[in-house]
Amino acid sequence: MDLCSKGLIGYALAPHMRVNLVVEAIGVAHSTGLVAGNAIMHTDRGSQYHAKLYRNVLQRLDIRQSTGRTGSCLDGAAAESFFATLKAEIATDSWPDRATARRDIKNWIELYNGRRLHSSLGYTTPVESRTAWQRRIAIAA
Repeated sequence: MDLCSKGLIGYALAPHMRVNLVVEAIGVAHSTGLVAGNAIMHTDRGSQYHAKLYRNVLQRLDIRQSTGRTGSCLDGAAAESFFATLKAEIATDSWPDRATARRDIKNWIELYNGRRLHSSLGYTTPVESRTAWQRRIAIAA
């Protein structure tokens, strides 16, 4: 998952947390065009974030690796807050099958990015904030 002030820009779902899942999510985020050169990917200390494949993908995509400090709960606060909100608003922790889970999570993310106002974005949605950012970048280019 990539979460930034522009909303959720990339995610992947699987019944495991191995390195290829993380690489897939990074690829999805990068394909949006919202991951500019020298971006930062901040993670916790999970072993998948130290795998050679992960580091090679970050290097190829010009993304800097950042890892949270041991014992610092603030490093992952944005992601933890996001997941807490997702879990509370979807209001289930089990689904009848993976297809239903994927559908529900995808629908919630679309709502989160497209309709939810965020105080940190001047009470605009992540989509509105992203669109304004893309306009500013286009004008500057």
